[in-house]
Amino acid sequence: MTKMSRRKFGSALRAAAIAVSALSLGGIMAGTMSSAASAEDKLVILGSVPGLKFPFFVHMMNQIKAEGAKLGVEIVESDGQVSSTKQTADVEAAIARGVNGIVISPNEVDAMAPALQEAVDAKIPVVTIDRYVTKVPDLLGHVGADNSKGGEAQAELIMKMFPNGAKIMNLQGQPGAGPAIDRNKGLHTILDQHKDKYEIVFEQTAEFDRVKGLSVTEAALASLGTPPDVIVAANDDMILGAMEAVKAHNLSGKIALIGFDALPEALARVKDGSLTATVEQFPGLQSSKAVDKLVAFLKDGTKPEPKVELLTPITITKDNLDKAERLGEVQ
Repeated sequence: MTKMSRRKFGSALRAAAIAVSALSLGGIMAGTMSSAASAEDKLVILGSVPGLKFPFFVHMMNQIKAEGAKLGVEIVESDGQVSSTKQTADVEAAIARGVNGIVISPNEVDAMAPALQEAVDAKIPVVTIDRYVTKVPDLLGHVGADNSKGGEAQAELIMKMFPNGAKIMNLQGQPGAGPAIDRNKGLHTILDQHKDKYEIVFEQTAEFDRVKGLSVTEAALASLGTPPDVIVAANDDMILGAMEAVKAHNLSGKIALIGFDALPEALARVKDGSLTATVEQFPGLQSSKAVDKLVAFLKDGTKPEPKVELLTPITITKDNLDKAERLGEVQ
């Protein structure tokens, strides 16, 4: 295939993706709409998350829709399907249809920057949640967690539990995802200052995925001569997968397990003692705040203050389960 043919083929695939997204996002009113709607207009907002296969993002989307219903705006749901190409096509389809605004957790911050810049250029205000896109300086705002501090909280808990030192296995998140980068950075910021006592003996991505968390942990436990004292993961799906591997190796109760996200399933495991801890980053609050900020701007031009709002994550153990946002969902 010639270079020209490849370019034409690539353009055709992109156009097809946008066309499919336009169909899947049916319900967005056609035509160009002003980003400052009158009180009588029904505001239409695109709500987009990286992938609804993850319970974390299902919760986030549910909160976006609930806050939209509370404020009387229409939320058009976009499932990025863990594909920046799919999420980009959804955003571009929404721009073409003329949404009033966008609330989005980007699948990959750099990969999504061009589409979000396109929205900003079209005078469509964008508020990001969870993952901040630094390459688009004119975003209306961002609401997220300070993921670096979340990683630091994991490290501080390890040091508190193992004052004399520990060997640690670290399951990293999806490469290129802001939270994965920041959580790993926070963990290392603290532990690297005490390398003589806290040694990371195994470190690898499991891409925020439970099955990969299981398989990577299986491989690590098989390769390590001595099991680690702690397995720490950048989300709960990975640590719940790791828990199964630990159980299969008859090591339950012998390795501390620390997750991140405070999913209801993880909270249930903290409650019964099979999971040591998880980190609460308040995703529902992030989502509702983002919708509030966007709607306030659309209705009366109020800009978010501060532009970037970061919530401070906390570790959740048996001792403070009542602080978890989703404790009421634990079966």
